[in-house]
Amino acid sequence: MFRVFLAIVVVALFWLSIHTALTILIGVNAQPRPSDVAIVLGNRVERSGIPSGPLRLRLDQALVLYRQGIVKTIIVSGGLGREGYEEADVMRDYLNQRGVPAENIFTDRGGYDTYETARNAKRMMDARGFSSAVIVSHYFHLPRALVTFKRFGVANVSASAVQRAPSFRDTYNVLREFAAFYFYLLRDYAAT
Repeated sequence: MFRVFLAIVVVALFWLSIHTALTILIGVNAQPRPSDVAIVLGNRVERSGIPSGPLRLRLDQALVLYRQGIVKTIIVSGGLGREGYEEADVMRDYLNQRGVPAENIFTDRGGYDTYETARNAKRMMDARGFSSAVIVSHYFHLPRALVTFKRFGVANVSASAVQRAPSFRDTYNVLREFAAFYFYLLRDYAAT
């Protein structure tokens, strides 16, 4: 019995290692393609009403894509946070204050998680005739986000990871994404 348990543990650790390596490789090597829209996945807003550090990094990456002409429009997605601010509104204002015209920014206030963001973004894209997207997030989040968007029918999707040095917290985030990835694979994507 112990040998069976040990074998299961070894296989599980091996799979965790492979999955983690693939998560890092896919995320770090993400290459955005010219697309109709960038979709910035939300993150926490500070109590003062400004984007948190991780959210600023995502927004700044979207600005790079916009200024380079890779995208002409941006969807910002996030819900009402514990701090009392609509993430999407804070994100929109941040981009607008840095030169992105309001008419080129669309807000999704219902993006409480990656699943909701992908579902809502697909609807917004369809309503505007958009067929291609670049997902903007941290490298460890991109594999799950790419799968989620594709399962909702955004076939022409690429990704762009924020540019920053790795941190110790990445270990937690990468391991969290292991569980989240497989949870998302089991979710229902038919009811859009």
